[in-house]
Amino acid sequence: MVDRTNRPEIVGPDEPSEPYPQRIEATVIAGFGRGSSDLGIPTANIPQNAVDQLHLPHTGIYYGWASVHKNEDAEIEGKPEGGRDVDYSRGETLVDGVETGVVHPMVMSVGWNPFYNNDKKSAEIHIMHKFKHEFYGAKMRLVILGYIRPELDYVSKSKLSDQSRQTLILTAL
Repeated sequence: MVDRTNRPEIVGPDEPSEPYPQRIEATVIAGFGRGSSDLGIPTANIPQNAVDQLHLPHTGIYYGWASVHKNEDAEIEGKPEGGRDVDYSRGETLVDGVETGVVHPMVMSVGWNPFYNNDKKSAEIHIMHKFKHEFYGAKMRLVILGYIRPELDYVSKSKLSDQSRQTLILTAL
């Protein structure tokens, strides 16, 4: 069994193998805001119907590629999960050719977030690029190439943050 003390430092094959690659396109929605505020790692969330379309073998952390695109036709319904107000810019504030339409590496968490006791499975995507503006309502295209590690529960927020940062460092290699 893999746990926090005996997990491998680097995992996965050199090339994608079944069931990868997987592709999905979804509109970016607001989540609870925990990625940025609690962990210092901003994430883009996708709607529940898009999460339900993922055919991934396990909950956990995945890697791949992501691109963000302006989405003036996006229909946004309801208030964000955390009940906070956000600006659904639909990506209009992003710079073409720098922030939109460019493929960036990404790390994605898919699961129940046991530390936070979520009641719904979610997908939270960290795109490895520093965007100047938020892009709620923008269209995001993902290519999922592989699995990094299982979803884990943590004894503290700092342990969760430390593990998340280590995963980002390993993914950037």
